[in-house]
Amino acid sequence: MTAGTAQQTQTRSLLTWLWEWTKSIAVALVVWFFLRTFLVEAFRIPSGSMENTLLIGDFLFVNKALYGAEVPVIKARLPAVREPKRNDILVFDSVEEEGLKVVKRLIGMPGDTLRMEQGQLYRDGRRVDEPYALHADLSRTEEPIQRAKMREWQLPHLVQRDTAGYEPDLQEWGPIVVPRDSFFMMGDNRDSSYDGRYWGFLPRENVRGRPLVVYFSYDPNSWRSIPFLTAVRWGRIFTAPE
Repeated sequence: MTAGTAQQTQTRSLLTWLWEWTKSIAVALVVWFFLRTFLVEAFRIPSGSMENTLLIGDFLFVNKALYGAEVPVIKARLPAVREPKRNDILVFDSVEEEGLKVVKRLIGMPGDTLRMEQGQLYRDGRRVDEPYALHADLSRTEEPIQRAKMREWQLPHLVQRDTAGYEPDLQEWGPIVVPRDSFFMMGDNRDSSYDGRYWGFLPRENVRGRPLVVYFSYDPNSWRSIPFLTAVRWGRIFTAPE
C-alpha cells in the first residue's frame, strides 16, 4: 500500500467516524427535543408560595402529556390523557408575564362558587378540608392598591351580595363563580402566595403540565454555609408532590 493510499484510507475512516458521531448526536437531540416538548420538562421552584408541599430548591420533572402537550409553531394541542381536576398541582403560563411559568394548586373548576372567610375556603357553600394549606398569619391584610385590584377583577363574577360595599382582602373574598374554560388557582402557602386572588382566573389553554416527581432538592439557605451533601434534602428526592 502506497503512502497516498494509506492517507486516503485514514481520511475515509476519520470521515466515517465523524459521520457516525454526528448521526448519534443528531438522534440524541431529536429524542431530547421530543421528550422535552411532548412528555417531560424540568422545572425549579423559585419561591415559597407552595410550601410545605413544594419547597424553594425543589427541582421537578413536569408531565406535559397528561393535559395535552402543545405542538410548537402551529400552537395546536395533542389529546389530553385527562382534564385537570380539583386539587391538582398545575404548572402553567403566567397570565400577567409572558414567558414565565408558575406552579399552584387547582382550587376551583368551571361553575364552582368560591369564597373565603377568615382564611377558610368554601366551595358551593361547603367548607373545604385543605390539609395541604399553610396559614402562617391569618391576620395579614393587603395594601389598598392590591385590594382595589382584587375588587376590579372579581366584581363581574361576584354573586349573592351587594357589589357597592364589596371590599375583598387576602383572607376575605367572594362568593365568585368560576367561568367556563377557566380555573381558580391558589398557592398552598396562603399568606404568602401571589395567586388567583390577585390576578383572577387561569384560562385552560395556559395549563402546561403537572409535577411528576422531585428529582433533586436542596436548602438554598444552607448551600454556602454547610457542606454540599448536608444541604441536599435527600428525603425529598424521587417523591411525588400531592
